[in-house]
Amino acid sequence: MQRFMHGLNKVPKTIKSITMKKRNIHLLLTGLRTLVLLACTLFIGGSLMAQETPEAPVAKKVSYTKNTFGGNLMVDNQTVIVPIKGTFEFAINHRFGNTAQGIKDLYGLFGTANMRLGFAYVPVKDLQVGFGANNYNMIVDANIKYALLKQKTDNSMPVSVTYFGSAAMDTRAANPALPIVSTSDRFSFFNQLMVARKMCDKLSVQAAMNFTYFNNVEGYYDAQNVIQSKMKNDHLSFSLAGRYKIADKTAIILTYDQPLTQHPMNNPRPNISVGLDMNSSGHGFQVFAGNYNNSIPQYNTMFNQNDFRQIGQWVIGFNMTRLWNF
Repeated sequence: MQRFMHGLNKVPKTIKSITMKKRNIHLLLTGLRTLVLLACTLFIGGSLMAQETPEAPVAKKVSYTKNTFGGNLMVDNQTVIVPIKGTFEFAINHRFGNTAQGIKDLYGLFGTANMRLGFAYVPVKDLQVGFGANNYNMIVDANIKYALLKQKTDNSMPVSVTYFGSAAMDTRAANPALPIVSTSDRFSFFNQLMVARKMCDKLSVQAAMNFTYFNNVEGYYDAQNVIQSKMKNDHLSFSLAGRYKIADKTAIILTYDQPLTQHPMNNPRPNISVGLDMNSSGHGFQVFAGNYNNSIPQYNTMFNQNDFRQIGQWVIGFNMTRLWNF
């Protein structure tokens, strides 16, 4: 009986031992699973952090150099400036007579003047279109201007580059004294590619190549009674210009224009101009003296006969502009 009872006592101990072992194994497996999950979580999280692309540097906002020049014009030359979209400009370009008569006609102020009224508008960014009328030969003109490149403040683009093109039409009534046979003979064209840089807050400089073309030019009969042209139809020239600020809204301006093409007759002469440029937010005024006596660029570059070395062959003039934004 004792042996039997002893045997009965041994059975529950065995069952209890097996149960405890299973529980320990279960706890061990649970712990291992938790550790594995934690390790996987840490591994995956670390991998994602390691593979994460470093934060890209914030892109710098493009900043363009402002106020390279005071406006569209510098004496007789265009500038690289194209106003902001929606700008409407009204311009008066006036040239008095030359100074040959001195004080008798107040240095040309009482002489025969050349005047142009012009209008321009910027319909889209960097593009300006315009038209005008001139009392010389009753000329009307249309023009276009486009900013190809603009100088940036960080010097990643060190210069501004702008194209200007103009077509002019002589609208005088045809007569035998004029070199006009057909409608196309009335047209002339001017193309200019400008490169400019604002050197510092006070100084800006510009250089330009110019191409002028007249559909028809004057001719003459030679000894064999053959018509010869006095000038070529096309003409090349270059221009230099500078602006130096002497006050917040006032600057000294200087331009030089040099003909390059040699013609059979009547080669045009160089031009020098010097003046003052005064500007406000919506107005511009320039007063100057120079050798060009017209306000249509192709007529200046092709036909200028004023010699800057002769004091009587200078012309006093002014440009006035008014801007509106729509």
